[in-house]
Amino acid sequence: MSKSIKLLAAVGLLAAVAACGQKQAEEEFVVIDPEPISYEPKHTGKYK
Repeated sequence: MSKSIKLLAAVGLLAAVAACGQKQAEEEFVVIDPEPISYEPKHTGKYK
């Protein structure tokens, strides 16, 4: 093969590797449910 074809193939391969290597990281976020301010009384089954 001629040198120009080898050079174009090398540049194309380098560009493909560079494009695949620069993936942007996805931002991760966590949703936390807030705790209630007061708790509801629970039924114990006993009369007070």
